[in-house]
Amino acid sequence: MPDTNAIPDDSLGVVTRLLDATNAHDLVGLTACFAADYVNETPAHPLRGFTGSEQVRANWSQLFASIPDLRASIVRSTVDDSDGDVVWSEWRMTGTRPDGSAHELAGTIVFTVRDGEIVHGTFALEPVERRTGDIDDNIRRVAAGPGRAAGPGGAAGHGGATP
Repeated sequence: MPDTNAIPDDSLGVVTRLLDATNAHDLVGLTACFAADYVNETPAHPLRGFTGSEQVRANWSQLFASIPDLRASIVRSTVDDSDGDVVWSEWRMTGTRPDGSAHELAGTIVFTVRDGEIVHGTFALEPVERRTGDIDDNIRRVAAGPGRAAGPGGAAGHGGATP
């Protein structure tokens, strides 16, 4: 009978290796976490999806060069019990851009891991913004739709995040 505890540890271990490589700015180690035919999906921004670990390498090469103090953390994570190869993770990333402005991302990434490599990722990781108001302002923008006035107290619609 297989050791069921080894499956979640292996999948989570790959994601932990990704986190460690990210914080070490180890481009080779980071890229090695991904299968050559890795598929990335970003449901809120469908045109940002891509296939291939070479695009992972290109993305992170630019990020490491532009944000020399980039740091990542996994706030919480869990392994899907159904087959042990899906890791749900909540990430935070911080750093400083070349112009001195803050780089801050937050959100979730759902990874599928097979044979010690990440084969699929669903990203809901977004820049943290602190200027467009509270929940009431956001609901007005979402309800008004892109390019429409949001009503009393709210800015014009910008197609922002859904509630």
